[in-house]
Amino acid sequence: MRISALHTYPVKGGHRLDHDAARVEPWGLAGDRRWMIVDPDGVGITQRQAPALTGLHAVPRPGGLRLNGFDVAEPTDGPKATLRVFSAKPPLTARLAPAATAFISDFLDRPARLAWLADTTVRPIETHARPGDRVSFADGYPLLLTTTASLDAVNDWLCEAGDEPVPMTRFRPNVVLTGTPPWAEDGWLGGRLRLGDVTFRAAKSCSRCVVTTVDQETGEVGRQPLRALGRHRRYDDGLLFGINLIPDLAPGDTGVLHVGESSLALP
Repeated sequence: MRISALHTYPVKGGHRLDHDAARVEPWGLAGDRRWMIVDPDGVGITQRQAPALTGLHAVPRPGGLRLNGFDVAEPTDGPKATLRVFSAKPPLTARLAPAATAFISDFLDRPARLAWLADTTVRPIETHARPGDRVSFADGYPLLLTTTASLDAVNDWLCEAGDEPVPMTRFRPNVVLTGTPPWAEDGWLGGRLRLGDVTFRAAKSCSRCVVTTVDQETGEVGRQPLRALGRHRRYDDGLLFGINLIPDLAPGDTGVLHVGESSLALP
């Protein structure tokens, strides 16, 4: 099996960036979800509440990023704020970028602020993790891995139901593998994967939400593939597609993934 695609999402909930190569850090791919939009209460805003985020294109630059052409510097001295990725998640401290407040609020047509995770060591992974494991503003884990064969299986179900197939972008993965049987990833849970030269722990299956029903190019909301997952992939821990990975890296260590590299499930 091989890596067929690599993606990051510089702003949580925003449009993806596609990569031929990506650096792996202990908390995820470099630049992935280091920024997050929050509401006035300091809770993250995602496509669950704002499908318009599909149109937010963030391009990192040294010391900041550009949002649809609007330039934002990393607020290294910005005001500190106590935020939550979701309302039920533990609080963490990040820095706000006040210069982007008007732009973000206008873009979403609602009061909103932009936050930057200055310190990538402040957010522990809550479950299926070791004490030193950390994560950025991602939902819960550093990376999400999916396989093309499992997407093919989902699209077969959709076609049988008279619905249109969906692209992998609906699932917003970081790493996509090709050359596996459908649902091979279910058997990797609790073990380790070697992607290129980097080893990862396969922490848990990913329970899917309404974001999978959002067209990532237009922001249009439908009903699939969530309904198909509910019919065919419903388990006690949710409607499952893809698995969450934790890099097996010591603090300060990094690695690099490349599209086309071979991958191996380790015993």
